[in-house]
Amino acid sequence: MRMACFCLVILAASAALGSRPAALQPDANEWKLTWSDEFDGAEIDRKKWDFDIGNGFYNYDANQWISGWGNNELEYYTKEPENAFVKDGRLHIRAIKESIHNCGYSSARLKTRKKDGTALFAQTFGRIEFRAKLPTGKGVWPALWMLPASDKYGVWAASGEIDVMEARGQEPNKVLGTLHFGSQWPNNAHASKEFEFAKGSSIAEFHTYAVEWLPGEIRWLVDGKEYGRISHWWSGKSGKPAKEDDLNAWPAPFDQPFYIVMNVAVGGRFLGNPDKATVFPATMEVDWVRAYEKVGGYGAVKPRGEGKLPFQK
Repeated sequence: MRMACFCLVILAASAALGSRPAALQPDANEWKLTWSDEFDGAEIDRKKWDFDIGNGFYNYDANQWISGWGNNELEYYTKEPENAFVKDGRLHIRAIKESIHNCGYSSARLKTRKKDGTALFAQTFGRIEFRAKLPTGKGVWPALWMLPASDKYGVWAASGEIDVMEARGQEPNKVLGTLHFGSQWPNNAHASKEFEFAKGSSIAEFHTYAVEWLPGEIRWLVDGKEYGRISHWWSGKSGKPAKEDDLNAWPAPFDQPFYIVMNVAVGGRFLGNPDKATVFPATMEVDWVRAYEKVGGYGAVKPRGEGKLPFQK
């Protein structure tokens, strides 16, 4: 009886520490691991990750500073250990309520691309997955996503964006998978798929979020189960509202290397701002990040869809 109890304690401790069930791993006959970070070291591996700093960026096309990262976000990103650190085999990204550089919150945004544009890791096509536990609360916006290693087709969103997972903290029973594409802002477009957890489950527990990115089709999965796929998008050449004769060759923009981004944002147009009930610090824990390539390659590009142009829904 004591041995049985001891075993139960060990199993419970293993689950609490983020055990990695074999059932959640992709089929080795289908997917080959190309890159990963298991966060088993004592600190963030700077050979794999760099940081965005601040509360915005300069738009050189418009000669204008864009505050709030273009979304009216309230956080200031830092590389300080209070906002991003490794502990117990997990990466912690923590949004803190504090006054910093004219912002009301600090947080962190990690990426596999250096400030000079050099990619620490980027890949075209494949399976990208994260095992993560997300913060909740109104105005808290955790995201696991990907951006193009270069603006091959023009500035956002002509060169694309792949959101593996984003969540509104006030809706802990849901996550979104989204593509951004089209011509450069404001003539951009997007398409989303939504996943709703079973009753009793939420983003506050560990789940595995993944995309399977194929030529002409992108699929979203939670815990190994597909919940959506998209095969209609487009990329405009001129930056103006697109016409059929003004498109980059299919499947642009999702035919080029993308790098990985992880962050916890606060507030903004996507979900609204925090209220008095929102608890800070708000922490996202990431158990692993893994990238795979398809064994045997990807084959022919999938068609755009029966009787539809690529920019038609």
